[in-house]
Amino acid sequence: MRSRREFLQHGALAGLAGLALPAAPALDQSPSRPAAAGSTFLDLTRPPDVVAAQVSAASERLLYPAGSSSSRWEDAGIVVTLAAGEGTRILKLEAPATGVRRLRLRWRGRLGGVRLVMGDAWERGYGDFEWRGFVPDRVLPWYFATFDGRLTHAYGVRTGANAFCFWQADPDGLTLYADVRSGGANIQLGPRVLDACEIVSRPGTPGESSFTALHAFCRDLCAAPRLPPHPVYGSNDWYWAYGRNSAETALADAARVVELSPPDANRPFAVIDDGWQPERGRARTGVGTWDRGNEKFPDMPDLAAGIRRAGARPGLWIRPLLAASDTPDGWRLPRDHTILDPSVPEVLQKVADDVRRVRGWGFDLVKHDYSTFDIFGRWGSTMADVLTRDGWGFAMGSTRTTAEIVAGLYRTIREAAGDALVIGCNTVSHLSAGVFDICRIGDDTSGRDWTRTRKMGVNSLAFRGVQHGAFYVADADCVGVTTAIPWTLNRRWLDLLARSGTMLFVSLAPDAIGDDERRDLRAALALAAGARPLAQPLDWQQMAWPSRWHAMDRDVTYDWIDG
Repeated sequence: MRSRREFLQHGALAGLAGLALPAAPALDQSPSRPAAAGSTFLDLTRPPDVVAAQVSAASERLLYPAGSSSSRWEDAGIVVTLAAGEGTRILKLEAPATGVRRLRLRWRGRLGGVRLVMGDAWERGYGDFEWRGFVPDRVLPWYFATFDGRLTHAYGVRTGANAFCFWQADPDGLTLYADVRSGGANIQLGPRVLDACEIVSRPGTPGESSFTALHAFCRDLCAAPRLPPHPVYGSNDWYWAYGRNSAETALADAARVVELSPPDANRPFAVIDDGWQPERGRARTGVGTWDRGNEKFPDMPDLAAGIRRAGARPGLWIRPLLAASDTPDGWRLPRDHTILDPSVPEVLQKVADDVRRVRGWGFDLVKHDYSTFDIFGRWGSTMADVLTRDGWGFAMGSTRTTAEIVAGLYRTIREAAGDALVIGCNTVSHLSAGVFDICRIGDDTSGRDWTRTRKMGVNSLAFRGVQHGAFYVADADCVGVTTAIPWTLNRRWLDLLARSGTMLFVSLAPDAIGDDERRDLRAALALAAGARPLAQPLDWQQMAWPSRWHAMDRDVTYDWIDG
């Protein structure tokens, strides 16, 4: 999977509307229970039919009900409990003397009436969201929905889980896996009881759209989203500068976005992306030092003040887990010594110091990037059901799950940022919810390749728009305004983002803004500066890049294919 740092080789509007584990044969071959008569909804409040603990990549232990209990299963010192919560079932694990890899819970039920299934992603989407028929080994991270032609039912785990959870669905039932490993090693809980996740389900309501059903379900999954006090919009310099930026280009960027934005109290952001940090100037390598700018950025506090004087809110990108050359060995991730280990207290202190310094320089937004790839060694699109390679562990041992360690890193960043907004990019969506103000919901769009913008941007906005306002502000990524992409195409993406109710950021190449671009950008930024209802894709069950949308109380059609 190419990263956002690899440059691409390639360089509907008539206007802006005026704009898997092997099954346990002895148990899993018994007949499926029917769902409720006439229903395709499977009730997960009843006890699962199978509970198992995987202790290695090739073996699992079936657990058995403890006495007459319908909420406790055990075998050989491993105990799993399903405790009643408020509208949830809380999955708990006790394993004081045995290392556990993951848990498997299976609910049988005849679901042959289901026509389509849709799931989420581990972190960002990679243009791969879609409604599909049953694919029994398809990994559905965090939550998923089924559609039977009339009703949309939803199943998932609440945000903030202490395990990496995914589902699988087939005509005979649903399976939940909770990966409780620490890195690539089995969790060693000792006397601790782990609350792995909270299981939630929602039956569909007649007359509601699938989008409305999933948006309501996402609100159920996150009790307290952290949302900015005002709509977020503005510019980011990555998709025109691609790291060839400077203090001068940053100030010019701020002036451009201010000139195109409405002159009211909600000021646009002007975000400086990768390229400002030491050794990212001449050498263009970047080494994890965030205490000053490079020769192109000699005075970061003065630059932030200059952006503010121009009328914009300054923002800054960092990659917090990249190890500097003088990093102590004990701070480095055992899987990859170029990366900091977030289980180490001193590493968390360094991350906090770096983020706090950025805020102290006067930046109102911190965009942090790469942490999922840095920890796991994989992009979300290649994690599948294994997440990371087996065998490695964090420097501080295997007593905390990877989810707990990642959540600790996120809390550290959030607390250090103070009152600044935080964008998580390449962060785990379900652990970002309720912590970060904004989350990048898809992989990078492009200022050079329209097909990438269409694939990553439109697909992510359509299928993850349901998370906007429920988990965080959804960022479907930028409109790269450059001469490499015809404006007849780019303006469609601009228009949809402006009408979507989500965040709109643009990358403004100085040589790409003519009269048409200026007119359309002003109209779009004026919309984005104010509150708008959340747009809904209308044909997302037929198209990976939906063309028909209901946005701002009207139906709009976009042609994503032809120029």
